[in-house]
Amino acid sequence: MKKRNVVIKLIVNNHPGVMARITGLFSRRAFNLEGILCGVIGDGTHSKMYLLVNNDDRLEQILKQVNKLYDVVEVTLLDQYNEDAFSHIGEVGREIQPEIQLRKAQ
Repeated sequence: MKKRNVVIKLIVNNHPGVMARITGLFSRRAFNLEGILCGVIGDGTHSKMYLLVNNDDRLEQILKQVNKLYDVVEVTLLDQYNEDAFSHIGEVGREIQPEIQLRKAQ
């Protein structure tokens, strides 16, 4: 049985209109975005986006289409992620960490 939701992690060029082009791709294909987190990384020329999406039969195709977009530098599918990152976005004082951090036991 497939997990209900997965996260698509994107590294994208950071300039006006990138978010609209990416979300427009999903909209045109009637593929719902359950959640979006985005922020500037590094020197500000790139942003990291986390898109919470349903894990259905169209996911592979949408990944291929996102990867073809000019401003998309990297696409990674995360099937393990911190579900609280999307459910607590509106809460003050909560740190958002979408990726699960694996730590080596000492």
